[in-house]
Amino acid sequence: MNQNDIITRMNEKFSGMSKGHKAIAAYIFDHYDQAVFMTAAKLGETVGVSESTVVRFAMALDYEGYPQFQETLEEWVKNKFNKVQRIGARYGGSSQSEILTDVLNSDIDKISDTLQNLDPAAFETAVDIILNSKTIYIVGIRSCEPLADFLSFYLNMIRGNVCLLRTTSVSEMFEQMIRIDEEDAIIGISFPRYSMRTLKAMEFANDRNAKVITITDSVHSPMNLYSSCNLIARSDMVSIVDSLVAPLSVINALVVALCLKRPEEVRKNLETLEDVWNNYQVYLNDEINFIDEEPILNYSLRKDES
Repeated sequence: MNQNDIITRMNEKFSGMSKGHKAIAAYIFDHYDQAVFMTAAKLGETVGVSESTVVRFAMALDYEGYPQFQETLEEWVKNKFNKVQRIGARYGGSSQSEILTDVLNSDIDKISDTLQNLDPAAFETAVDIILNSKTIYIVGIRSCEPLADFLSFYLNMIRGNVCLLRTTSVSEMFEQMIRIDEEDAIIGISFPRYSMRTLKAMEFANDRNAKVITITDSVHSPMNLYSSCNLIARSDMVSIVDSLVAPLSVINALVVALCLKRPEEVRKNLETLEDVWNNYQVYLNDEINFIDEEPILNYSLRKDES
């Protein structure tokens, strides 16, 4: 038994867990640094289940009992927190240019791997779902939030009725998507450590018969539990920072494909935005225009004043 695969094991077994076991797993996903110090009784009290349920949870993951489970979790947490030390060992003698080259080459490998393994049929399905759904909900938490922002920004240019879920709790998230139904779709973006808030939103959407699209890193990701359209993009920890280059490339490809499907609508939307920007002088105060090779700030205003 690999003693460092405890999170992967919980991910793989999550779909078949009871409600109580899912609650325990969800808490550990989000609070592993606290759970590692808890007794079975304390963990049960915190989650709202019995001590015996916690013990059965550990045994359902093929551990002899809770002590072995806790020991394995402790080892996993130690490895997690030792990443900074390992990065120092890896890059300690490297120059800045060598670090730059190594990190960029690592990202190139991730994009190449994503290109080889992403299912073209799933990509086509995602494009069709996004175009044909009444409302598109997008959710990305923590480090995935910039990806969700980026996708939401461009989808709003391509089509209407795009809802970016912003929340710090599951209950608030449900409030924002309370009207989701079979005519709608949700796009969930999550990578290790997977967000249980994102997973709960996707579960809720699936229960309401909405279409579910995932952007995640593996076929074993729990994000795939409620989705029939999975866009797999490799994302590894090259340092203490998540590498999200490949997922961003997949999102770029989605945006381009969507634009090509509805070029006239996109053109009209952009022309409307341009008119609005011009009419309300949106960019006069914070953009630099290069005219006759000179950077001019607030050019039209200066011209009027002269």
